[in-house]
Amino acid sequence: MSTPDFSSQFDSVIDSSLEWLMDNGDFVFNTANTVLKGIYESVQWCVAYPPYYVIAMLMALIGWRAVGLRFAILTGLALLSCEVIGLWPETVSTLALVLTATVLALLVAIPLGVLAGLAPSFDRVVDPCLDLVQTMPPYIYLLPAIALLGYGTATALLATFIVAVPPAMRLTSLGIRMTPKEFIELGEASGVNGWQMFFKIRLPFAMPSIMAGVNQSLMMAFGMVVIAGIVGSGGLGESIYGAVRTLDIAKSINAAIAIVILTMILDRLAQSAVRSRKGESQ
Repeated sequence: MSTPDFSSQFDSVIDSSLEWLMDNGDFVFNTANTVLKGIYESVQWCVAYPPYYVIAMLMALIGWRAVGLRFAILTGLALLSCEVIGLWPETVSTLALVLTATVLALLVAIPLGVLAGLAPSFDRVVDPCLDLVQTMPPYIYLLPAIALLGYGTATALLATFIVAVPPAMRLTSLGIRMTPKEFIELGEASGVNGWQMFFKIRLPFAMPSIMAGVNQSLMMAFGMVVIAGIVGSGGLGESIYGAVRTLDIAKSINAAIAIVILTMILDRLAQSAVRSRKGESQ
């Protein structure tokens, strides 16, 4: 009788651990499922309740203020086209999913990024973990999430959250570390305390990098939303997955166009925020 190889033993440990979590953590995962769904449904209601033209006008006004008149007009027309092609409900569902997952990711990534920037020893520990998360195929996070949370938006949120954390955390840490030494020395010579040093010197210099991390997290979230369509995430990701299964080329193209519209709008708004922060820091 041959001895099982390391791969078989490792797979057995993983399977046993997952089964133990499913058997003993049922209450925890059911609660997490309920909470994640509740957060998502609240955000979705906020963006889905107003008529489509109200959301289009609001986004156009934000675009006008942040970027310019031309971008505002194109934003309004692009969002109206999502209604014309019959995918407005899916569009706002995707927008709600991306915003929810990104905000949750930023609430975790930015504080941890600040800690990593201030504590090199912590940065050395988390950096390999971030490398692992970013190099793994994104769909791999769906498998354990399905086992623990089941199909639906909670699984999609969790997987999107995981892929959105690393870029924001890395760039936040980078921004904190890159504060010019002469300004730190000037602050120390002026007798500022630790909190004043952080909020008045380190944070303003780090803001452009932090905002770039927000932008990258949004882009990662959009990429994951499409993949998460296979777990019943709803929105455009599920529309694309359903179109692929039925070979409905027209529907897949329409959904892809709506995804591109949302991605480009939020990307330009985030880039505008980065440029404004850079201008303020100079």
